[in-house]
Amino acid sequence: MRSDRAKSGLDNLASRALLHACGVTPKQMGKPFIGIANSYTDIVPGHVGLQRLARAVEHGICAGGGVPFNFGVPAICDGIAMGHAGMFYSLPSRELIADVVESMIEAHALDGIILLTDCDKITPGMLMAAGRLDIPAIVVTAGPMHSGNLRGKRLSLVRDTFEAVGRYQRGEIDDKEMCELELRACPGEGSCQGLYTANTMQCVTEAMGMSLPGAGSALAGTAERIRLAYDSGEAVCRMVAEGITARTIITEASIRNGIRIDMALGGSTNTCLHIPAIAHEAGVPMELEWFDEISQVTPQISKLRPAGEYMMEDFHNAGGVLAAMQRLGEMIEDNPTVAGRPMAELVAEAEVTDDDVIRATDNAYRATGGIAVLRGNLCPDGAVIKQSAVADSMRRFTGSALCFDSEEAAMEAILADRIPDGSWVIVRYEGPQGGPGMREMLNPTAALTGMGKEETVALLTDGRFSGGTRGPAVGHCSPEAAVGGTIALIEDGDQIAIDLDARTLNLLVDEAELARRRESWVRPEPKITKGWLARYAKLVQSANTGAIMSPECND
Repeated sequence: MRSDRAKSGLDNLASRALLHACGVTPKQMGKPFIGIANSYTDIVPGHVGLQRLARAVEHGICAGGGVPFNFGVPAICDGIAMGHAGMFYSLPSRELIADVVESMIEAHALDGIILLTDCDKITPGMLMAAGRLDIPAIVVTAGPMHSGNLRGKRLSLVRDTFEAVGRYQRGEIDDKEMCELELRACPGEGSCQGLYTANTMQCVTEAMGMSLPGAGSALAGTAERIRLAYDSGEAVCRMVAEGITARTIITEASIRNGIRIDMALGGSTNTCLHIPAIAHEAGVPMELEWFDEISQVTPQISKLRPAGEYMMEDFHNAGGVLAAMQRLGEMIEDNPTVAGRPMAELVAEAEVTDDDVIRATDNAYRATGGIAVLRGNLCPDGAVIKQSAVADSMRRFTGSALCFDSEEAAMEAILADRIPDGSWVIVRYEGPQGGPGMREMLNPTAALTGMGKEETVALLTDGRFSGGTRGPAVGHCSPEAAVGGTIALIEDGDQIAIDLDARTLNLLVDEAELARRRESWVRPEPKITKGWLARYAKLVQSANTGAIMSPECND
């Protein structure tokens, strides 16, 4: 066992003494040591219930013949961090999480790991650590939140709080209703109710085979979640005994299955950052183009919020991830799973119980998947859009640029109603390096939608979007403004054209003029010059790589 290096032999006498001080018995010394990377915190709704799951995991590990060891991992709530300096830390925290898990596993020579998580950057950070360490690992998530309810109407966070700000600005709702929405939109623990980033990543994780069947959609706070946690604890001990490690499961087929379920469900564009980063850590070569190639041939068979009206509870009750994979038939590739059975067997046993929530491929909501990768002179290295949430009238659009060098400046103009119809709102210097940290732009996009402009105004950024974004919002524009990408050269009034069917995004300015602007462009001073974000900005790579970290400084 890996743990023998810290507990066996005469040289480890002192190490054993310290383990005994933690309550480990002499008999337990001969058993596998299993870590529980526990991202419990009191300030993230998706994570407030993780202590109960950790207890169930511990019971499962003991039943499986292992010895459990809990340790803490940081977790940031994107919704609370949104719209202020806190969001600079969100995407970078993914790297912290992977590094913390690596540090604890390697320092204590643990044999296996349960990755206890739920929300946006925490789950991908955990999976990155699993791929990097290549030890037996299972992801256990807390699950989606139940929908809220106000006078018989089901509520979700993004639709009924973030977008409600724009509706309030328009006078559609009053102070009383705003207060009611604030209190009722999020009734308790769990990740936000639609197919936003957290729930997208939970579905992707199950499709990759890195969590047990049902883990992608079972609701938070339910007995089903407790059983999944217990079973995962037992299962990781079996994996240790059989030598089944993370890279046994995270393969090219596993990655493609994860992308395909993302496309079929119309998931978050943040997967275009997270899946490449996970693949990188697991040693699986992949390109951003995989998303578009798979999207072009994968029908969208489910339409959850923000694109539709169904929520995660509906998706789970309709059969969940494996049922959706069954609908996709031969598109799904066989692969090992943490359940100890091939993916093909698990998919074959699934059952769809609602033919509208999870449609057949010949009755799909769309013939192609939820995400499109765009190319053009504005984004030669790529940009992404959640096309499943774009109205047909905006799939081809040409408009005039209004440029803002920060999210705050853009938000001020939007709320002041200074964005005319037919505009492109440009929010730049918010990329991985320039942000730093590639802030999500949910506040601007939700405000535009709430003000009724999702079919008249488009938004382009080198930052990124929440999975709750809808409308013509293009993110991950690469190269970013901070390194002199074309987005930095846009001027107010420039014409920009998008064609989703052709997968193009172009600045309609001739090359001679762009060359002139490029010669006069001056790289701005970093926004943050102290703390670990300053170090992050010097090492992070472009969005099209998954914003992975390089050992070499960008300077």
